[in-house]
Amino acid sequence: MKWLEATVKSSSAELDALCAKLESLGVEGLCIEDEQDFRRFLEQNQQYWDYVDRELEEKYSGLSQVRFYLPDDAAGRTRMQELETALGQPLGLRRVADEDWENSWKQYYAPIPIGKRLMVVPEWLDPDLDGRLALRLDPGLTFGTGSHATTRMCLELLDELDPRGWKVLDLGCGSGILGIGALLLGASSVVACDIDPLARQAAEHNAALSGVGGPGFRFYAGDVLADEGLRRSLGTGYKLVLANIVADVILSLSGFVRRFLTPEGLFLCSGIIDHRAAEVEAALEANGLRILQHRHEEEWHAYLCALSR
Repeated sequence: MKWLEATVKSSSAELDALCAKLESLGVEGLCIEDEQDFRRFLEQNQQYWDYVDRELEEKYSGLSQVRFYLPDDAAGRTRMQELETALGQPLGLRRVADEDWENSWKQYYAPIPIGKRLMVVPEWLDPDLDGRLALRLDPGLTFGTGSHATTRMCLELLDELDPRGWKVLDLGCGSGILGIGALLLGASSVVACDIDPLARQAAEHNAALSGVGGPGFRFYAGDVLADEGLRRSLGTGYKLVLANIVADVILSLSGFVRRFLTPEGLFLCSGIIDHRAAEVEAALEANGLRILQHRHEEEWHAYLCALSR
């Protein structure tokens, strides 16, 4: 079946009134796009990122509109004409083909070989692993699919470190990808933590997909920066702490990450954009962490650190 996608332009201040009028005319399934909502969302969640893709910003620049769909047939076209008359303005129209909307996004995901031993594999694919370990994920659940430079750098360093027998803590775990990678590479146990309680479903599901679920993979939800009780619950004695988050979180975390580590422990952090790198380096060193390796890919930085003697 084919559909007519109708777009009604507006201003941010008039969107609510426009939606109310469309609903009064019997139009359902409204899709609202508004630059002001986008800007408010960014401002209210600044702690979660240092960088927003330029293409995404351009997409929402000056945007205030409502979209909806009707069948691309005689009845649908008649209905469109009626709506144009009622609204007093022409509608932007585009023909779209019916498709499996739920699954069409899957075509954009492919297996990603990382380092010498890992391959990130979307759960619906069964590729030739060529001797690699399959890190299987459902990319639709939460952040962390292996395609981003920050995640790739962390997994590459994990592969090189060879964490066999290590106790690992993954802070800001998201999809669980780093902790799962550590377990596949031989870590004895992983404790994962994320501020978003919904990350538990993603992380535990992905661990099970990769064959490393169970008692060796434990999840905690909460704000490790603000919650001393959570920090106590996470415990100590970790050979490796992972933090692929953002610069502001790593700056704060650098002040107390040593409490989680063994004397020979390592801290691997990433998610640091170019213009924050010098600031993070200074904080790591000021808090008694010695930088062993520094990786730089695209505009992102990763640091592998040990405790200074």
